[in-house]
Parts: sequence; structure tokens; C-alpha cells
Amino acid sequence: MEISVGIVGLPNVGKSTLFNALTKKSVLAANYPFATIDPSVGVVSVPDARVDTLAEFSQSKEKIPAVIEFVDIAGLVKGASEGEGLGNKFLSHIREVSAIAQVVRVFDNPSILHVDDRIDPVADIETINLELVLSDMETVERRHGTVERDLKRGMKEAAVEFAAVEKVLEVLMKGQLAQTAQLSPEEKFSIKGLSLLTMKPMLYVLNRESGGHNLDEISDGRWEKLMGYIEKNGMSYVVVDANVESELRELLPEDKETFRREYGVFDDGINDLIRAGYKLLGLLSFFTTGADETRAWTIEVGSTAPHAGAAIHTDFKDKFIRAEVIGWSELLEAGSYGKARELGKVRTEGKEYVVKDGDVMEFLHS
Repeated sequence: MEISVGIVGLPNVGKSTLFNALTKKSVLAANYPFATIDPSVGVVSVPDARVDTLAEFSQSKEKIPAVIEFVDIAGLVKGASEGEGLGNKFLSHIREVSAIAQVVRVFDNPSILHVDDRIDPVADIETINLELVLSDMETVERRHGTVERDLKRGMKEAAVEFAAVEKVLEVLMKGQLAQTAQLSPEEKFSIKGLSLLTMKPMLYVLNRESGGHNLDEISDGRWEKLMGYIEKNGMSYVVVDANVESELRELLPEDKETFRREYGVFDDGINDLIRAGYKLLGLLSFFTTGADETRAWTIEVGSTAPHAGAAIHTDFKDKFIRAEVIGWSELLEAGSYGKARELGKVRTEGKEYVVKDGDVMEFLHS
């Protein structure tokens, strides 16, 4: 299952500071390009109040949240696809992650250098996306020639992939992301092995700065232009203050609230980012709960009950008989498993049941 999100962006937009805030790991975050050479990886708990509530309900000795992985990737620059900066090395790191969180600077602070000497979020996004598109174009053009030869040799199985490659190449040549190509499920599957950068789910992380000249406050048209661009392209975004969140990471909960009030940062952008990353990856959580532990288990949206069981133990998939299922809120409302059964709230589900986010499950297997 794919659970890694790569943090990308131009140099000096706050990627490593954001990573520090996310993971509480100390990585180099300096005010110059290429401070980060090799990708750092951190496993991050997914904030979910349901885990705490169910653990209290069951008086669990232990509670275990779901996790996802964030990868801090060094800054891309214009020309990366042709080897500029650290070029293809960075692009290869992006190729290994499952989704992309693109950090975009939305504050205008002259004391923090910008690689292009100007603050224009849409231009920054277009610079990054173009490098990803150019890299993908090279990959697709190579594959196009190979598949075309296979098709001419009469290899019928090449037809689906050839159609997919043609469609993807057409949108890439227009400077658009590969994910905008109108592909059938079969066509998407046929090119999965290419690991195209612009087929990966993408989220924009808009990095503000407390006390800085944030574009949403300046109202000089740049913020409106950015919002229009994001809406037009149907992309998701979260807003964070990476610097404040990084400073908050070592504070006690009660001190964090005081600090937030002082800096006027009331929303926890980091939690929003983690949840958005989890959703971006197409994941959901189901729960098991009892006296020993309450745990959130991660599965892909659309998974059936046997696949959910396999998240706990591989035997649960092949030896699955049935599952007892109740929504987490229904269980809390009932007050106990016994009462929930009396009320007919606990359902018995078979192999075809598609698990819902928030299901509390118990598995019976042979």
C-alpha cells in the first residue's frame, strides 16, 4: 500500500521547516538553495480524535493511530529536467513517492531569498510543474517508440498501452499534467509502471509567515490569481505557517495555545496537511478496540472486508469467514458492545462488504 507523500517546491519556500514541524525530526533548514541534499523521511501519526474517544470508551491500555510517511525532497529549480541544480537526482526522489505536497510560498519577506527574486506563487507552481512535465515527456517519448514497434509486430496487448501513451503525450506537449489525460481504467493500469511524476496525486501547501506580508492580506491580486489557478485546475490546498508550527513542535499542549494566540495562528495547519495527505493517497481508517488496545488500521478506499482483515494479519484475507461491523459513533451511542448487539446495531458482513471510514470491526476466520 502506498503511504508516502513527497514534499517538493522551489528552494527557500519552507519545505524543510515544514518537514521539521511534521515529524519533530531535526533536518537541515537553511536560508540558501540546496541546503537539503538527500531526502529525509519521517513517519507521521494521522490526527484522529476517534482513536482517543474509542480508547477511552474501551479503557484501552494502548492506542495506536494510523500513520503516513513524508519525504523531504531538496528544492527543484528551473531546468532540473535538464540537470540544473541537482536535477535528475531530485526528480528520481519524487518518482519514488506516492503523492506530492507542493510547498508554495505566499509571504513577501525580503529578508528570505527567493530563487527568482520575486514572489509569484502561480509562477512558482508553473515552474515546478513544467519540470515534472518535461521529465515525464522524456519518459513517455521513449516508451512511445517501444510500444509503437510492438504494435507493428502485431502484439495485440500493446494496443491499450499505445492508446494511453498517445493521450498522455498529447497533454504533456501542451504543458499539462499527465493526470489530465482522459484515460480508461485499463489505459491507466497499462502505464502505471512508468511512474509518471504528473500522474501522482498532488496537493498545494500554501506557506504563510506570521508577522510577514502574506499575500492574502496584501490583496494586490496575487492571492486572487493563485486561488483562481487552483480552482481552475481542480486542485486541493491547505494553508500552513511552517515556521510557527516548527517552533510549536516541542511545546506542551497548554503552552501551544498561548503561543498561537501571541502569533495569531489559530488553525493547526500541520494537522490539516496530514489529514489532507492521507485523503490524497486514497486511504481510510477502520478501528479495532478493546481493553488491550485501540488501533486505527489503514486501507485503501474501496477495500472489502477480507482486505481489511489482511491489514491485521495476512491469514485474515484467505481464511476470512465474516466480520462484525458497527460505526464508531453508533458504538459510542450504544454505550457497550452488548447494548449495541441488543439494539441490532452490530452487523454481520461477508466477503463483498466494502469497508467504510470509521467502521469498528471484529473478524472471524478459520
